Amino acid sequence: MTSSVFFLHMAGAIAMLLWATRLVRTGVERAYGRQMRSSLRRRVGHPFAAMLFGIVMAIGLQSSTAVTLLISSFTGMGLVSGTAGVIIVRGGELGSAIVAKILNYDLTLLIPVLILIGTGMYLRTDRRPWHELGRSLIGIAMILISLEMLSTAAGPLRESQSLPAILNFLSDDLISSFLIAAVVTYLLHSSVAAILLLAALASQGLLPGELGAVMVLGVNLGSSLIAPILTRSAGPAYRAVPLANLLMRGLGSVLLLAAIGLIRPDVEFLGASPDQQIINGHIAFNLLILLVGLPFSGLTWRISRRLADLSPGQPPASIPQEISALDPEALDRPEQALANATREAVRMCETIDSMLSRIMDIYEDPTNEAIDELTQQDDRVDKRQNAIKLYLAQITEKAMTVEQAHQCQNLLEVCIKLEQAGDVIVRNLIPHVQKKLERQVEFTEEGWSELLDFHNAVMRNARLSFNLLINGDAETAHRVIAAKDRLRELERETRQRHFNRLRQQTEESIETSSIHLDTVRDLKQINGLLAAIAYPVLEEEGLLRGSRLIKPAKKPKSA
Repeated sequence: MTSSVFFLHMAGAIAMLLWATRLVRTGVERAYGRQMRSSLRRRVGHPFAAMLFGIVMAIGLQSSTAVTLLISSFTGMGLVSGTAGVIIVRGGELGSAIVAKILNYDLTLLIPVLILIGTGMYLRTDRRPWHELGRSLIGIAMILISLEMLSTAAGPLRESQSLPAILNFLSDDLISSFLIAAVVTYLLHSSVAAILLLAALASQGLLPGELGAVMVLGVNLGSSLIAPILTRSAGPAYRAVPLANLLMRGLGSVLLLAAIGLIRPDVEFLGASPDQQIINGHIAFNLLILLVGLPFSGLTWRISRRLADLSPGQPPASIPQEISALDPEALDRPEQALANATREAVRMCETIDSMLSRIMDIYEDPTNEAIDELTQQDDRVDKRQNAIKLYLAQITEKAMTVEQAHQCQNLLEVCIKLEQAGDVIVRNLIPHVQKKLERQVEFTEEGWSELLDFHNAVMRNARLSFNLLINGDAETAHRVIAAKDRLRELERETRQRHFNRLRQQTEESIETSSIHLDTVRDLKQINGLLAAIAYPVLEEEGLLRGSRLIKPAKKPKSA
């Protein structure tokens, strides 16, 4: 095998490994992200519970960096204490090491099983948790395939004549080996991927256990640098947890590197083979840092908080003033003026999309800042709608063709519907959030899942409707109306399941019944407003019926 072919195979295997890891993480986040965040806020009062929660989160997300970033956001918002955040991240690092251990087993027989089950779940169900869980199972299968590819690609290296010289150099220069592993891990943005890569090389006899142990320390240093760099421009409260992790994990890796350089210990106690020594060494390091650092979590948090305060981060860039597309000089050119108004309407769609996509997060985590921001977005929608309305009214009527006049009227109606959708979000859904907060009630797990599924369906339909404003495609319009009909059926099913829970006297369902049903009603109303964008398109194609009512048969005249 030539060097170019070798690097091509290795690059492809590593790319698949990174993509598959991301696939698993995003699948779990989308399926159970809200549940994890809700559980996190309720169950991290005790250090052991916080540590255990971090382990479970890292195993689910397959990324300690994702856990660190999530926890840093919670500590920044004051939802989790700094000390608890540090402990959760420590548990997350150990959980990430356990993931690498699990994936290093020979799970070849699971690949077709995972693909079959995952594909079936992904394609055969519309329920989001099952849909995304299927996505995650496919991702795990791809991880196993990529590990097979790594081992196969690395096999011919055993016959390389230059490899012994490289290994001798790295074995003699521990600092270079340490730093190379750190840089590679940072570039991969995944300690799991880096450890599995080292284990794959070691399984082919290309990496001795002693050198692998040093590079494991480098992997941990590189991994601990990712979150601080990603949050470097955030506020001090958000950067403290990543800095605390860097202090504990990064400093621990440097101290152990110095100890290995002085003592040169035998690593056979970590496992019978080099790949086992690498995987077990990674677990042992993170377990050691967890046990040693647990009593000092509070102190580490305070030190990192002070370090974060010394460099308060980059101030947020000033938001440039939006430039309106409503050029008054184009009013005597109706074609150009209508195009300008359409551009502004598309901006309204983007704002409504942002408002609608965030509303369920506010249901789960209502804050005054989030509610105020949503209200400000609605104000921008109102102002833009008013500006478009006045602009369309000023277009020179004499210069417009009949078709352009019709387009002008349709565009005005679209803007009115968008403005009404924004009002429903702010005037109807936000009061439901405030009512839920005042009553201190929570939806049942089934009820919340149903609301999320219903909201996801509305989001998909909304984005389909927004596309119509740009392409005016009749087929897309048909899909919008068909989706509206499906949502009507989904509403019936959701209401029926909710009533079934009421019959079972489920306490949470009784407490949240009005909020649940009103939320479904308002989301359906938003869907109806946005689906109305399709009607002018269908009307132009002559595909819209005058009425949905069935005309009654004429009665015979009496004699």
